[in-house]
Amino acid sequence: MSARTTAWETLSWSLDDDGVGTLVLDRPDALNAFTVTMARELETFFTTTATDDAVRAVVVTGAGRAFCAGMDLSAEGNVFGLDESLSPTPEVLREHLAEEPWHSGVRDTGGKVTLAIHALPKPVIAAINGPAVGIGATMTLAMDLRLASTTARIGFVFGRLGIVPEAASSWFLPRIVGIQQALEWVYAADVLTAEQALEGRLVRSLHEPDELLGAAQELARSFVRDRSPVALGLAKRMLYAGTGFDHPVESHRADSLAMWHTSLGDGKEGVAAFREKRAPRFTGRASELPDVL
Repeated sequence: MSARTTAWETLSWSLDDDGVGTLVLDRPDALNAFTVTMARELETFFTTTATDDAVRAVVVTGAGRAFCAGMDLSAEGNVFGLDESLSPTPEVLREHLAEEPWHSGVRDTGGKVTLAIHALPKPVIAAINGPAVGIGATMTLAMDLRLASTTARIGFVFGRLGIVPEAASSWFLPRIVGIQQALEWVYAADVLTAEQALEGRLVRSLHEPDELLGAAQELARSFVRDRSPVALGLAKRMLYAGTGFDHPVESHRADSLAMWHTSLGDGKEGVAAFREKRAPRFTGRASELPDVL
């Protein structure tokens, strides 16, 4: 697949022979600032392009010296693309979340992106190569792991703009770093150094700028080589769901169903390959996961 896909205005995309794709936020002259167009393209990418079974994992990074400098605040009107004529309530959104005009006029654009990332049953890794501020930071929270350059700067700066953390980050951030750390970072609205992000367990590891992308891609390859796409996809869904279960018996139910299904599919091939001391030849598809939740 070519490194640049002309269908995208704000993104570029490539796929290697191992099925590891690299998605680049590609507005370098604007520090990859987030726009309504980028939001729409990211949501479409994760709900269509990335669901192809040829794609085994996705690494996300930014073109140039930034990852994403946050929302592009130069747009006319409501810069977040929201309809100011509406009067939404919690009840309305619960009942009509996917319906117009609420879908386009009220729903947070970043949240639609992170929900699409979260739903993808494949590893998604952020390679934070530079400044990641506002939505540039919160979009990475829905990704499974975050690696950062030593020059990265990450900011949950919403309080300085009079707005709130978005992109479902009130769900993701406390689960990653804990409620106390999440609150401190949101209250302070400071820009964190890469070292502070690592200390706070927001990022997995730090890398020199010219080594970051390669490290993220190789990590992704290590996740998918000789691995069952079905087992990976189910494991991702089960682990995320398990953080919200009230009792371990709920995980037990999901585990039991997943084990039953995989024991009839890729599990048989995995056991045979182990016994025969050879690489497995898995045939399951991430696009055909059984329902275990």
